Amino acid sequence: MAKNTICVWYDKDAEAAARFYAATFPDSTVDAVIRAPGDYPEGKQGDVLVVEFTVAGIPCIGLNGGPAIKHNEAFSFQIATDDQEETDRYWNAIVGNGGQESACGWCKDKWGVSWQITPRVLSEALSAGGGQAKRAFDAMMTMKKIDIAAIEAARRG
Repeated sequence: MAKNTICVWYDKDAEAAARFYAATFPDSTVDAVIRAPGDYPEGKQGDVLVVEFTVAGIPCIGLNGGPAIKHNEAFSFQIATDDQEETDRYWNAIVGNGGQESACGWCKDKWGVSWQITPRVLSEALSAGGGQAKRAFDAMMTMKKIDIAAIEAARRG
């Protein structure tokens, strides 16, 4: 186990989420599934308690903690993409698997976890500052999934 690990709370589907992430993103794996050794107030012996997984190289733990805690945008995974094909692939995988679109490159998976699918072109445009950044920012504000060609055109003016 890594010294520092992100813990993501799920109602009851940590294993399904981890398997989806492992199938969707490179450098992602399901590393361990830990089951309850006995019955407990919210479940039975053999239920999945914790799933150790990696998302794009980042170690995580999925905790099946029940319905008391809900996800919100205060936590998100941000995935940097290199081109429109990669942006589309991740966006479509998340949204097309029961997720939902949001704004400015944000979406949620079917478990309610927020994702930012962020083309490097957008990050570079915003980091450039000045008019380039303002035009790219204004273009981004009109988008759900980021359109790289539109960001590049806005950056050029």
